[in-house]
Amino acid sequence: MRDKLQLQRFELKYIIEEPVARAVRDYVSTQLELDEFSVGKPNYSYPVHSLYLDSDDLHLCQSTINSEKNRYKLRLRFYNDQPDTPVFFEIKRRVDSAILKQRGGVNRQAVDWLLAGHMPEPAHLESKEPKHFFALQRFCELMKRLEARPKVHVSYLREAWLPHDGNSVRVTMDR
Repeated sequence: MRDKLQLQRFELKYIIEEPVARAVRDYVSTQLELDEFSVGKPNYSYPVHSLYLDSDDLHLCQSTINSEKNRYKLRLRFYNDQPDTPVFFEIKRRVDSAILKQRGGVNRQAVDWLLAGHMPEPAHLESKEPKHFFALQRFCELMKRLEARPKVHVSYLREAWLPHDGNSVRVTMDR
């Protein structure tokens, strides 16, 4: 399966009312198609869970509040509570106006091990691609440097649309 993660992108975010969201859906459905995880789901949406890590003084949160141009977030992302599905350790960076993301998926049994400050082991990985192992190592290094721990869990439903031939653009509506 091809990795569809956009490594770099530009994000534009808006808060819109539900009637506008339905009108956006009507329009984008003429140009784009539902991503594979939205197909067949109620309201074309699937769950997204993010567990954000930060230092006790909330250094990463403060960099967002202060609109620092170069900042990052550490988060775990998962899409359901099934024990056989991966948890992704992600570094989401903003560099000027671009968003860059690195992530590595691990089996759920490895989550506590990594959050306890241990480095990843090959058996933890969902993918054998070196870039995923490197992303996990970098995540663990940043987590240790900041003494970051889980601080907040955010969950929502995502409706996502993509071009039929790639991921050059992505429209998501999160509720």
